[in-house]
Amino acid sequence: MSQEISAGGVVVFGNAVLLLRKYNGDYVLPKGKREKGESLQDTAEREVLEEAKVKARVLEYIDKIQYQFHHPRMKDERVHKTVHWYLMESKSIECSPQREEGFVEAIFVHWDKVAALARYEDEKRIIEKALQRYENRKNRPEGRLRM
Repeated sequence: MSQEISAGGVVVFGNAVLLLRKYNGDYVLPKGKREKGESLQDTAEREVLEEAKVKARVLEYIDKIQYQFHHPRMKDERVHKTVHWYLMESKSIECSPQREEGFVEAIFVHWDKVAALARYEDEKRIIEKALQRYENRKNRPEGRLRM
């Protein structure tokens, strides 16, 4: 079994979170593989920029998820994937999907609706955890965000 490490972000702008819609209709968070020599934070920021054309900065680490899948080109090969998630903030709502990766829409969704739209249960949990942390940051005097 091969190993794969990725990083991604729950990107917040105001009271909305960035989601990407894939060609099959599934809504997902932006994420991707870490490149050699790259930090996980840098991976998350780069992937958000590549997949949605959104410049965002990492605020804090949220959590990681792990799962396995069959390699798309080698059917007998299973991949153990670990995805590290970060709470991120954007100063702009402008976004555009990376069509080469199979995304047909990039959209900021109000945070009351975002978890319900997300396709995967583990991503729903990450979104909920991220929004709770974001609220906690806004409510602490030293954690108030500068826009």
